[in-house]
Amino acid sequence: MFSQVEFPEKMRRMFTPGRYKIFYGGRGGGKSHSIAKGLLIQGIQEKHRILCAREVQGSIRDSVHKLLSDQIISMGLQDFYEIQQSAIYGKNGTEFLFAGLRHNISSVKSMEGCTRVWVEEAQTVSKASWNVLIPTIRKDGSEIWVSFNPELEEDETYQRFVLHPPAGAIVERINWSDNPWFPTVLQAEKDALQERDHAAYLNVWEGHCRRSVDGAIFASELELAELEGRIGNVKYDPAKPVHRIWDLGWADNVAIWFLQMVGMEYRLIRYVEGNQKTMAQWLAECQQYGYVYDTDWLPHDAQNKTLAANGRSIEEIVRSAGAKVRIIPRTSIVSSIEAAKNLFRNCWFDREHCADGMACLR
Repeated sequence: MFSQVEFPEKMRRMFTPGRYKIFYGGRGGGKSHSIAKGLLIQGIQEKHRILCAREVQGSIRDSVHKLLSDQIISMGLQDFYEIQQSAIYGKNGTEFLFAGLRHNISSVKSMEGCTRVWVEEAQTVSKASWNVLIPTIRKDGSEIWVSFNPELEEDETYQRFVLHPPAGAIVERINWSDNPWFPTVLQAEKDALQERDHAAYLNVWEGHCRRSVDGAIFASELELAELEGRIGNVKYDPAKPVHRIWDLGWADNVAIWFLQMVGMEYRLIRYVEGNQKTMAQWLAECQQYGYVYDTDWLPHDAQNKTLAANGRSIEEIVRSAGAKVRIIPRTSIVSSIEAAKNLFRNCWFDREHCADGMACLR
């Protein structure tokens, strides 16, 4: 029945057994359509529990649910698959589930019975999300399929699976030129962008990495830091205290930069982010690094009292833990950006422990 289903040559490696299958490149290569068809076929051949994930999924509309549903209809598989609003089920017990990684860590941890995971638009997936997802998928014979269009070479997904792939991983770069069914309408778009903006063309259609995201506020500052050797191995100095600089959230990420001041240098030794943790949990996690702390720099909204904190403010919670606190006053966005740019020339970043933070800056 499936002998009539056609795939670009490189995408046929989906059916070669392997723990990691990585398909990346520019637009028009047929990556997503091929993976959708491949997983639907495997879901008929055997019972699978398939998680379709991405870094952020605000609703089912943000997922590949519609793509899979369209392929079910296109392949004539309606008698086998039942399409529901937030899941897809096969007659043999196969199920397709959909989740965002960043805001659903607890639910992702419950997915250990999955035999297949498809992470779409994986260029945005953070190191923290990968570190939770990968050990969760531990059933014998389970596979992790990854598809993405590269953005920055420093992105965690590109580093983890393209530049330093796991042993035995299947890694294929697939572009428009690898797709025998590349649409004529996209050919015109491709040619127009190549003529208008060659650098953008290389990223969008040929799958090359950008130097920075278009419009990134600190792109030139990061590029200068790289050129001047201020991004590298920045060690913790036990003789100097560590300052924690916080951005607060709950459903949105909490972000913490760990900084030491050495002479005129601001040494960023670590960056962490995550969500749905209490301030007490964050403070306990910070103790695991073995740093001696000086000041916690909190944004102005840390003074707000909340029901979630039993009527206390974040400032009060941090002070009660014995920390020294400074509140950063509310300032305009323009003034904040200008202040950061002025400080940037004295900033040094640890490449490994600040990777997610630098990705956000880029």
